[in-house]
Amino acid sequence: MVLQSQPPDPHPRKPRLVCPPGAVDAHCHFFGPASRYPFDAHTPYHAQDALAETYIALQETLGLRYAVMVNAGGYGRNPQLLLDTLRRFPDRFRGVIVPRDDLSTQEIAEMDALGVRGVRFVSRKRGAHFPQILPDLAARIAEFGWHVQFYPSGADITEHVDQLMALRNTIVLDHFGSVPAAGGLDQPAFRTILRMLESGRVWVKLSGPMRCMAEDFPYAAMTPFARALVKHAPERLVWASDWPHANMAPDRAMPNDGDLLDLMLEWVPDEAVRNRILARNAWELYGFPGVTA
Repeated sequence: MVLQSQPPDPHPRKPRLVCPPGAVDAHCHFFGPASRYPFDAHTPYHAQDALAETYIALQETLGLRYAVMVNAGGYGRNPQLLLDTLRRFPDRFRGVIVPRDDLSTQEIAEMDALGVRGVRFVSRKRGAHFPQILPDLAARIAEFGWHVQFYPSGADITEHVDQLMALRNTIVLDHFGSVPAAGGLDQPAFRTILRMLESGRVWVKLSGPMRCMAEDFPYAAMTPFARALVKHAPERLVWASDWPHANMAPDRAMPNDGDLLDLMLEWVPDEAVRNRILARNAWELYGFPGVTA
């Protein structure tokens, strides 16, 4: 059965947090128009249209300048919507694709010119129709400076850490590394993530707290994880909205995006560190031009 995703809150609240110039949302997805971009036959979910223009209006409300599009899982390994959006808005977006196994060097070069900066792999438990860790492809994209974005499932980062760290690429972990909030800070999965950060080439996205727990906003159980990550490696964290929050269970409450951004006031109380995470870190990771006030 295919899940019909809820739409995002259509009335985003202006956050209390004032973003620094050039602030970046490091993880969002676009959908539609459905008549032009059909869903993959094996997708576990469908989503209503969530267009770039709607998202740009959200950016204006939240005070964001740039964003990273991640090829939505609903499209399988077809990046056409992402590539078309990069062509339309070259000064606003970068991209991370869900790649085919046989992606050619010429295709990588063409996508690189458009602003693609990484590929997304997933753990085995995320589904066979998504690419798992592909060392040969990772080696070829490393020549272009692309990173590997990895989405674990629950606590299974412990099963994949050795294979990830054997790659030459920078590694970016989605959504707090998917660490289950119920396991606490001392669980093996979170200790593994902290050790990975110590390598100097692993990054973590402060995003998707609802993906790590059953409770709804304000996701208080994730605050200790955020603060521990900030204490451990503030220079290799980025923030992301995960808009439009697709593939959430139908009984989950849809958060307001202004409220989600304001969680950073709780997660990262130090303004200078918070601004670094919201802007400069992401400029470095994704190659956005720096912005000054």
